[in-house]
Amino acid sequence: MELKDALLKRRSCRKYTEELVSDEDINELMHAAMSGPSAMNKKPWDFYVVQNQDILKKVIKCLLFANYGAKVAIIVVGNLHRALPFDMKEFWIQDCSAATENILLRATDLGLGSCWCGVYPRKGTIAKLQEVLGLKEKQIPLNVILLGHPKNEPEEREQYEEKRVHIIK
Repeated sequence: MELKDALLKRRSCRKYTEELVSDEDINELMHAAMSGPSAMNKKPWDFYVVQNQDILKKVIKCLLFANYGAKVAIIVVGNLHRALPFDMKEFWIQDCSAATENILLRATDLGLGSCWCGVYPRKGTIAKLQEVLGLKEKQIPLNVILLGHPKNEPEEREQYEEKRVHIIK
C-alpha cells in the first residue's frame, strides 16, 4: 500500500471480528512505532502489548469509550527516565504521539483496524492504567491503541481544508 493510500484509509475502527492479531503483525507494528522521530533520539517510550483477554478487559474498563471488541491493545507509555531534562521533558508527548501515528498507519497497511484512545492528561485514567499494568510512577500512559481485524471496511476520506492552510512567503 502506498503511504497516501494508508493516510486516506486510516480511520478509527470501533467494530472488530473475533480473529486474533498475529504475532508477526504485532512485531511489524512495534518496528513501525520505533522508527518514528524522537527529540535528541531519547526514545522515551515503552509499549505494553496486551493480548491477555482478562487484562485487556481491565484496560478497557479504565477508558471512557473503548468497549469495541478489540483483540489487542497497545498502551503507549512515556518513560520519563529517558525523557529530556528541564523544560524539554514534555517532548516525550510528541515522541510518543509520532510512534502512535506510525502504529496506526502500519496497522492500516496490514489491513488491521485501530482506534487511538486518549489517556494523558487525565490523571484518574493514568493512575488506573498504571495500576493495571504495574507501571512505575515515571511511566505515564499517553494512549491506548485498540487493534483487531475490522468488521467492515471504512470508506477512504479526504479531510483537506484549504482555508486552514496559511502560506507565508
